[in-house]
Amino acid sequence: MPRIAPQFLFDFGSPNAYLSHLAIAAIEQRIGVKFEYVPILLGGIFKSTNNRSPAETLAGVKNKREFQQVETERFIKRFHVQPYVWNPHFPVNTLNLMRAAIAAQLEGVFEKYVDAAFHHMWREPKKMDDPEVAAKALASSGLDAQKLFARAQEGEVKGRLIKNTEEAVARGAFGSPTFFVGNEMFFGKEQLREVEEMVLGM
Repeated sequence: MPRIAPQFLFDFGSPNAYLSHLAIAAIEQRIGVKFEYVPILLGGIFKSTNNRSPAETLAGVKNKREFQQVETERFIKRFHVQPYVWNPHFPVNTLNLMRAAIAAQLEGVFEKYVDAAFHHMWREPKKMDDPEVAAKALASSGLDAQKLFARAQEGEVKGRLIKNTEEAVARGAFGSPTFFVGNEMFFGKEQLREVEEMVLGM
């Protein structure tokens, strides 16, 4: 039987989603199937689930932020990926970036767009909620940024992002990165090992 393709629900505003993205290619080689990338709006998920970003929830909690850093270093070593560079403009409003991800799907440049958007958020970080900055950054990566941002304003595109986000919440998601293997949900980059094991075991 063909293996189930795992889903990756992501928002460019999450550095852990970026690290997951870097790790996924090698996992795909091992499991023999590609992940399905599903753009969602993290702000919308937070609003619907009364959740907040780790930058807020970890503030003032003794030892927890330090442990998260250790955990991230373990992940980087395990999956042989580059660490992210903290974006000095964080938090970045990703609404237009995520709408443009839907537009990129419709334009057939989704994979290239995802690589570029993550790169300019977490490898060479920029203020990607500034339309001029974002357009210049994406154009430097070989994308027609103006076309994608224009399509991002279309009702169909906006509606699809809303639908993705609402469906994610209905399935149990409360943040990013979230993964699904069939109906089984996994949250956080550290769960990628379990995602891989489940796909291989099915």
